[in-house]
Amino acid sequence: MKAFPNGEFSKNQGMNLRDYFAAKVMQGIISAIGHKFVEKPDYLEISKESYKFADAMMKARNDS
Repeated sequence: MKAFPNGEFSKNQGMNLRDYFAAKVMQGIISAIGHKFVEKPDYLEISKESYKFADAMMKARNDS
């Protein structure tokens, strides 16, 4: 399933829903920790955690 099948990303047929969820989670995490309070954030770890949340969201979506 694509997040934007007919919208802004239609030329490449959209970003997948898992990536979209992860991007939203990552946005929230980065907003919550704030760059000015973290000397050297671990971006790879933040990305991995975002995908864990996205996977849980996909599972919840499929289970409902």
